Amino acid sequence: MESDLLSAKDGRGRLVRLMGCVKNYDWGPPGKESRVARLYACNSGNYVDQEKPYAEFWMGTHDSGPSYVVEGTENGLVNGKGETHKLTLKNWIQNNPSVLGEKVVNKWGTNLPFLFKVLSVAKALSIQAHPDKDLASRLHSELPDVYKDDNHKPEMALALTEFEALCGFISLKELKLIVQTVPEIVELVGTARTEQVLELNEDDGKEKGKLVLQSVFTELMSANKDVVAEVIAKLISRLHVKNQARELTEKEQVVLRLEKQYPADIGVLAAFLLNYVKLNPGEALYLGANEPHAYLYGDCIECMATSDNVVRAGLTPKHRDVKTLCSMLTYRQGFPEILLGTAVNPHVMRYIPPFDEFEVDRCILPEQSTAEFPAIPGPSIFMVVEGEGTLTSSLKEIIHEGDVLFAPANTNITVSTSSGLQLYRTGINSRFFEE
Repeated sequence: MESDLLSAKDGRGRLVRLMGCVKNYDWGPPGKESRVARLYACNSGNYVDQEKPYAEFWMGTHDSGPSYVVEGTENGLVNGKGETHKLTLKNWIQNNPSVLGEKVVNKWGTNLPFLFKVLSVAKALSIQAHPDKDLASRLHSELPDVYKDDNHKPEMALALTEFEALCGFISLKELKLIVQTVPEIVELVGTARTEQVLELNEDDGKEKGKLVLQSVFTELMSANKDVVAEVIAKLISRLHVKNQARELTEKEQVVLRLEKQYPADIGVLAAFLLNYVKLNPGEALYLGANEPHAYLYGDCIECMATSDNVVRAGLTPKHRDVKTLCSMLTYRQGFPEILLGTAVNPHVMRYIPPFDEFEVDRCILPEQSTAEFPAIPGPSIFMVVEGEGTLTSSLKEIIHEGDVLFAPANTNITVSTSSGLQLYRTGINSRFFEE
């Protein structure tokens, strides 16, 4: 099917409006408080249940949450029975592969390589990691109902509000302090493993340190549920007593919050072993394959390779795969890198993680201002988070909060506003086109 929606080769591709998909996971805030719910309502015109949780808003081609083309002559396909079916972005791209650009099609075929999301987090997500490409393929083959596809899932979270997360393992110095000050962990992992931690030094080499950390973490995550419940009860009681004598540390306060959300869950204790990260709006955190993490609170823009594979082991009522998680992790230690973005013009900051599949632009326009997005050899998705304005390629589009637009490869775009606008763009990593 030839599309009349674009003429991409000369940089004048026409933008295509999309309707995204919402996810009502129980860790999302209720509709009346959820940014995701508000954006979804503005985007789709659909009713939002004020009490139901709204956690994620998806924009992309993943089969678990497809976006739909909602503008132009192709917004519906009619079958032989006269029934109309919405056209997914995935199918539209397959019918119009030139919108991705030649280099993108050669690398990833006609599937959009990135998945764009907005997250609203009211309660902690599971302690989890995402498999690399080889492990994802094996897990999908063995358990396709649990691991939905065979792709890896490197991802990045860019804070819209103050955003809290657990990410990666703490340093050796911090680990030694934890086993000396959190007796409940020692009770579960044993004194022999504790001594191994205390005997480690910086000269022992990374591999020895990783093996010791893996042994401690695996023993902790594999502990008997009844014993875990007893030990966590001791922990909570001890922290409440400590709080009478001194102010609790940030990590201790986080642990108390997690225990209220997930009583008797081993993830409450595992939090002591992970870095507690607080992002300010405009700061980003990227997560490679096989790195443990858990988002705790706040709103963020999230972008990842097109995958929905998650291996969970704590802070969740969902399927847990402790053996796989503990065997797959890198056990890299130290505080994660925080991306502050690089200015590409006065109003746009670009966040470039070390993954080919995606990058994210944050565009904040004050009143009576304009920003240019020059043509690039790959596709983009634009998402309006706040305000209103115009987005111009071959035609001028009026844009408002909740609008999502697909821009074909080689499309010049100008964004303008008279009243103020906050907009995000995701596309293929710029470095991919420079190689």
